[in-house]
Amino acid sequence: MSEAAIPVDLFNPGQVFACVGFLEAADFLLGEAEAKFDWNEESAIRFVLKASGNKNPFQHVLEYVAGAEVSQCAPLGWQPEMKTKDADGEVEDGGESNLASPSHLESYPSAEGDRMSLVVRLTSRDGLCVDLGHWTDGSTRNEFKLYAGNRSAYTIASAMLGGTREKPKRSQVTGDIKTRGIATLLEEERENLTAAPLDVLTLMGGSFNMDPRGAWTALDAGYSPNKHKYHGVAASPVVEFMAAWGLEHARPDEYETRRVRYSAWAEWLPPMLARPALAGSLLMIPSRHFHFTLNMSGKNKVITFAQEDPE
Repeated sequence: MSEAAIPVDLFNPGQVFACVGFLEAADFLLGEAEAKFDWNEESAIRFVLKASGNKNPFQHVLEYVAGAEVSQCAPLGWQPEMKTKDADGEVEDGGESNLASPSHLESYPSAEGDRMSLVVRLTSRDGLCVDLGHWTDGSTRNEFKLYAGNRSAYTIASAMLGGTREKPKRSQVTGDIKTRGIATLLEEERENLTAAPLDVLTLMGGSFNMDPRGAWTALDAGYSPNKHKYHGVAASPVVEFMAAWGLEHARPDEYETRRVRYSAWAEWLPPMLARPALAGSLLMIPSRHFHFTLNMSGKNKVITFAQEDPE
């Protein structure tokens, strides 16, 4: 077994969800994973993770997602909607004009496929793949889909892992880097990213809206960053993507409209027990409980920083 710990802000819901994602990913990739939160020192709270093998489990997970190919999956028989362009060549419905062709799944989370929220598949070079799609959950659970508009889960996941580039100039084969994803951060800041993956921030465009450090509303900001492309918003692609993985089998408790509760736990738990622990359902173990509000930014829901519930 190998054990490692990273700093975590328990008042940042996205970071806690991302910790669950690291636990799920480590169990998937390495096996026998368990994790807990250590708040013995309030000024240096840690998320501790152990799994089979001799390698740092956080590093192993980061290397997997950084090197994985991103694709998308749809229900059997699903076909994308036909899209038309206006006089300026823009897609009229605000959607994306060049989505990757999806694979088709016999078993799909929801009854119908939505081109903006299809299941995302990661495939490593050795063929190890995982499907993620909590945003298209057709069960009785809250899907906890926060993003909206002309962004698809596929393009968001691709940006969080591989970053984005500007359109190539005449002398270029590929455009300049516009935003950095996990792959670039791992290449440029491997030591920092491995030691504190939730704390390495970079300018980002669209996201799953999991990290409140990158959240904004036009009212709070005084203007809309979307209309000022030169002004990016800094947040963590690791938090954004690993939180999405963490919510694949777990959900926080949305107990009122846009009011959400979650918990952190202080004893070693495998993924099967960490899932209900996140929602505060394991009352027999030492836990800390938090709540936050989902703000609205247009049609997008935005996670805010949390407050701790009294014991």
